[in-house]
Formats: sequence, structure tokens, C-alpha cells
Amino acid sequence: MLYIAICEDETSQLAAIEDKVRMYLKNNHILAELKAYGRSDLLKYDLQEGKYFDIILSDIEMPGTDGMRLAKEIRGCLPEAILIFVTAYLKYAVDAYELEVFRYIPKSCLDEKLPEALGIAIKRIRSQSDQSYLIQTAARIEKIPLKQIVYIQKDGKNAMIICTDGSVKSVRKSLADVYKELHSEDFVFVERGSIVNIAQIKSIQKEEVLLSNGVRIHASRPRLEEMKERMAAYWSERI
Repeated sequence: MLYIAICEDETSQLAAIEDKVRMYLKNNHILAELKAYGRSDLLKYDLQEGKYFDIILSDIEMPGTDGMRLAKEIRGCLPEAILIFVTAYLKYAVDAYELEVFRYIPKSCLDEKLPEALGIAIKRIRSQSDQSYLIQTAARIEKIPLKQIVYIQKDGKNAMIICTDGSVKSVRKSLADVYKELHSEDFVFVERGSIVNIAQIKSIQKEEVLLSNGVRIHASRPRLEEMKERMAAYWSERI
């Protein structure tokens, strides 16, 4: 799941940008949560409250907190967020680069430049997020490196993520949703209620998987062949 914000004070322009972003996501089968802001101060308040975004598209000249001050706020709250300026004011281009803005798109070139910028940005995010799993709730934002995940088990309506340091992270999602969001071939279902990190498997004996932390998990018979094939492929790539 990607999280994208759009900040633009002109209502018609905000709607136009939002429509183009939604169309791009739909055409490319990308799952994302999109939030539109008609005032920059509202986005700033959400950032200060811990709201997370992967990509932020913003105008530069807006009442209240303009885009340049907003960019500094974003860098303070979300240093890794990708910031794209969509504006008619070319005079700010140099300052935008100093604030590590990912792209600078003139409003007159939206149809041409916006899909290209989104494509490159999403590709970069996926290459980074493939290495970690993001948990976002109203109370916290946390990134868990995939290499630190030993296994994930269902517990009622929650998914419990067990890590190499012994800590357990809870996220209120189905295992199927968590599996999709991992974006990694290094994880496999061993049964309906358990996902394991292939790198953390020490052995498979009969219908039991022994993990690096000493935990043994039952594997359903239909899953065993797939697990063995995935393990063989995983380790052959690393030898």
C-alpha cells in the first residue's frame, strides 16, 4: 500500500491532479491511499500529528504555509518522502532542488510529466520498501526490516510479526493483506495461519518447519512442495 498526498489551494486544479493520479494508479494496478488537501496548513498539521506519506505532490504558492516552507516541514517530519512540486512558477526551481525535491512539474505539462514522475517515484519506493515492512496506526509508524522478521502468525483479527530480537509487532490486518504488502518472494505461507521468512528456516522435517529462533511450526501437506521449491530457489540465488 502506498500513501500519497496532494496539496493545492485551487479547487479545480486539485481535482484535476487527483483525477490524473487516480487514473495512473488504476491503469497500473497500484494499490494506494490518496488524500487531497485544499490548504497547506492542514497537511502540515497532519504531518505534525504523525501522518505518513510516501509521495507528496504540492503547489508552491499557496496562502498560509506556502510550498517552500511546507517542503521544509515535510523534510523535518518525513525525510524519506518523495516530494513533487506541481506549479506554474518556474522561479522557484533552484530552491526546490536545494530542498531535495524529487521532481518539478509545470502545470502546463501535467499530462506528459505527471505519469512519468509517478512511475519513477513508485519504482524507487518499491525498491526501498522491498527491504522493510511498514506498520502505520493512529498511534505509531514503524518500519521493520524484512531480514528481522522470522515469521508472522494470525491471532484473531491481528497479524503478529515475530522478529529476530524476540520482539512481537501487532498489526490489525489479515495475513493475506500482510503477505501482499511484504512485496517479497522471501516469504511463504506454511499453512493458513502462518507465514515464514525463508531465510529463517533451518530445516523441514516431515510436516514441521524449524526456524532460526528454535520455534517449530506445522506445515500443511499441500504447502510442503511449494516451500521446498521456494527454499531451493532462494538458496541457489545466494550460493
